Amino acid sequence: MRTDVAIIGAGPAGLLLGHLLGAEGIACVVLERQTPDYVLGRIRAGVLEQVTVGLMERLGLDARMKAEGLPHDAFNLADGERYVRIDLAGLTGQQVMVYGQTEITRDLMNAAKGRGLEVIYGAGDVALHDIESGAPCVTFTRDGVHQRIDARFIAGCDGFHGPSRQAMLGQGREYERVYPFGWLGILADVPPCNHELIYANHERGFALASMRSETRSRYYIDVPLTERIEDWPDERLWDELAIRLGPEAAANIVSGPSIEKSIAPLRSYVFAPMRHGNLLLCGDAAHIVPPTGAKGLNLAASDVHYACEALVAFFKQNDRDAIDGYSDKALARVWKSERFSWSLTRLMHRFPEDGAFERAMQVAELDYIATSRAAQTSIAENYVGLPV
Repeated sequence: MRTDVAIIGAGPAGLLLGHLLGAEGIACVVLERQTPDYVLGRIRAGVLEQVTVGLMERLGLDARMKAEGLPHDAFNLADGERYVRIDLAGLTGQQVMVYGQTEITRDLMNAAKGRGLEVIYGAGDVALHDIESGAPCVTFTRDGVHQRIDARFIAGCDGFHGPSRQAMLGQGREYERVYPFGWLGILADVPPCNHELIYANHERGFALASMRSETRSRYYIDVPLTERIEDWPDERLWDELAIRLGPEAAANIVSGPSIEKSIAPLRSYVFAPMRHGNLLLCGDAAHIVPPTGAKGLNLAASDVHYACEALVAFFKQNDRDAIDGYSDKALARVWKSERFSWSLTRLMHRFPEDGAFERAMQVAELDYIATSRAAQTSIAENYVGLPV
């Protein structure tokens, strides 16, 4: 096969890039190792920035999101019984949208066939070749048959463990911060305990009250990396959430059987640069953020925005400088989002090595945020998403 852009990975980043390029008349093929059902089974983020919402609007694929998503004007930082409400709409004039990553993926996936976006699922043994040349290619096997795609560019949207990042190792630098805990999450078909998200810092640890809809809730607590899912039956997790979220939220918690339960380790990671030769990395293939700032999917979307911009400039205006500038543009926003996610993680979690001084600093920071419109505005601007 021959195409303009070979896209590795059919998660939201890869499908979003494929649709955007297709809308500009640029040919592309998307390769995915897993099946469609497996891709849709990944439970991930649920808070969308305006940049992500805007890309779905641009594609005309926002109808279900607008009908079923939950616009949010604010969120809360809790410390004991104190709530600090960050008024996103009042401080920035913008909202975020609560709409699960699975649903974004479903919308993009369902539209692919009708819009002529070719997605090849079940592609095994994916390998990238000649990425420094003007004619890179991707090889893979499907149903036991060895196949090859010749392209002008390759877009790696295949996550941290995919072959795209592996093809770049040795051509850049890795920056990493591994956190000493993970997030134990539970998804249940119960109404949320609050109509706005609550991030709680409790002496027993962090907790987050979130939701996917008016009838489906997503809750998290932080746990040591040594913990196992088997150690946390539903009843124990609901009890712990009630303690950490505080009496006001606990009074409104409706418990129920888990649909999904998992422990996700937290890390901050950046690989730079995000381009080598004719390979461009997008999303988790280039960076990972702790979920505290709700940036993972949204950073992938901004990468896709910059990648699409660069590829369109190349194919329509023969502008090689746009490709050369992709990494710097994307990384400028990546590092700001990494900073915000790191700082919010540091503020709302109790680290094992922390003592009385570090705790006093958290209290002082929350006191400052509670009384400073400037501090709240800074948080709000970052939470709704910095401009691209």
